[in-house]
Amino acid sequence: QPKYAIINVRGLILLYILLCVLTVLFSHSFFTDTLADGSLPGPLNVIVFFTVPAVLLVFMGFSLVRLLRDMILRRTGSKFQGRLMAYFIITVALAAAPVTVITIQSVYELVRFWRSVTLNDTLQYAQNLAMENYALNLERFEKIALGTDFSALMARAGAENPFPQGLVAIQDFRQNGAGDWIGAGFRGSGAELPAPPANQAGFVSRELPRDIDTIRYVQIPRRTVIRVLSFSLGEGFDAAIANMESERARFEVINSLNLNVRPLVVYYYGIFLLPTLLMTIIITISFSRRITVPIADLAEATTRVAAGDFSIQILSKPGDELGLLISSFNAMVRNLEQSQSALLKAEKISVWQTMAQQLAHEIKNPLTPIKLSAERALRRWQNEPDRIGEVLESSMLSIIQEVEGLSAMLTEFRALSRPTELSRTWTAIRDQVEESIGLYRGGYPEIAFDFTHVGAGITVKMEKRYLAQVLNNLILNGIDSIKSKESLVPGRIEIRTDIVKKRDTLYCRLSVKDNGKGISPEEGAEIFTPYFTTEDSGTGLGLPIVERIVSDHGGVIWFNSAPGAGATFFIDLPIEENQERYDQNSDY
Repeated sequence: QPKYAIINVRGLILLYILLCVLTVLFSHSFFTDTLADGSLPGPLNVIVFFTVPAVLLVFMGFSLVRLLRDMILRRTGSKFQGRLMAYFIITVALAAAPVTVITIQSVYELVRFWRSVTLNDTLQYAQNLAMENYALNLERFEKIALGTDFSALMARAGAENPFPQGLVAIQDFRQNGAGDWIGAGFRGSGAELPAPPANQAGFVSRELPRDIDTIRYVQIPRRTVIRVLSFSLGEGFDAAIANMESERARFEVINSLNLNVRPLVVYYYGIFLLPTLLMTIIITISFSRRITVPIADLAEATTRVAAGDFSIQILSKPGDELGLLISSFNAMVRNLEQSQSALLKAEKISVWQTMAQQLAHEIKNPLTPIKLSAERALRRWQNEPDRIGEVLESSMLSIIQEVEGLSAMLTEFRALSRPTELSRTWTAIRDQVEESIGLYRGGYPEIAFDFTHVGAGITVKMEKRYLAQVLNNLILNGIDSIKSKESLVPGRIEIRTDIVKKRDTLYCRLSVKDNGKGISPEEGAEIFTPYFTTEDSGTGLGLPIVERIVSDHGGVIWFNSAPGAGATFFIDLPIEENQERYDQNSDY
């Protein structure tokens, strides 16, 4: 599992800055285009503009799913990261909520204020006045055109301009022999026309920019003459009309904005605010992970050190704020490792010293009868050689018996000190139980052996010789306990198996139960200690050897007992996960 996001925090911050710059640059054109016609962006623009939030949502979704998975799996540091991220998001939400509400309210209030302004009616009234003035001018200009002798006005060249009010120019056109109209006279102000605007009498349709602030009237005095009268509508007439039309169009945009204000607000926040918020949350997730990962590493390392693993070392990044803490932790682990090594060495020396003392004591005990037997035979040989046969046999048998005891004790000591060779094969428990019981059933007919509750299909990963050694030691202890108990109740040893599950691992629970004299609390505290025994002929190494074999194979051993009530030894050994081939008739 990656410890950091796909993009690190620095990369996310650079993307955030780039996103902010693009947002500022694009917002100008967005508002300009929107206010130009008041319409919503097209579907293609919506798809393009919302691609960025969609991609950011995918990134955030992956980060949140990974965080949720870590929390479900209870990985170290996930809860702290979740709380830290929640604090960041709540802070961002609290900071953005008032601004968002105020912005939306301001937009609605501005649009409502614009709607309350009666500028549209005022512009309509002004436009109506302008059109009425235009119609009155047309009537006045037509009267002037029909009631004025313009030939006389054209003939008074050089005199003071006696034009009626509104008339600014008179221009005559004459038809030549080729049928083209050419200028025949001009009087007034303004630019001359290159050709007559029409060849029929009456007002001429206005064309801009030719007729800006001007209206033309055509007269035909004769068939070959066209006279064009130019009347002024007032300076800036066309500009004022165009301005009123433009302002009315802009006011209609305000009306359109009022109808589309909700979609526009959603669109605005989807393009400009949502990406920045999403990017902030993604940065928050990455930042919180960056903070919690070293803490989680420390917690995991602490757990491993507590479990006895002193080889772990945490690597800190350059400039990491937790670098000093990590360095101190690594130094502490190294010191603990050195202290642990020294302690283990001292414990090993102490254990071997204790075992050597106990072994010396156990060897010394049989040496006394050996010495006495040898001295007895020697004295008889020296004093009464003819009677040596009376003591020779008994002395030699005593020496042989003690030597055999020493040999058995040394063999078990060697087994205890020698490392266990772990097996790669699986051994059937029921087969070995039958074989071990067969060794003792004939020699102890007074003891009942019951192994009906041993599963037929259960196997453990242990060599047959080790499993036999474990079973034989426990059976012999049970036999000795039954023989030591003064009771009329028949002796009984019961062996059974059960399947148990501990921390997702299956174990075979092997139990050996006897109805002997039991184990007192004082004896139970020392029962797995080497050379501790309650039997005169015991070596005190059987149960320590069993405990070591079970432990080396990943199992545990313990017992339940009370004085006079017998004892039950339990052994848990790991088994295969798919072992379902046990005897269906068994009751475990």
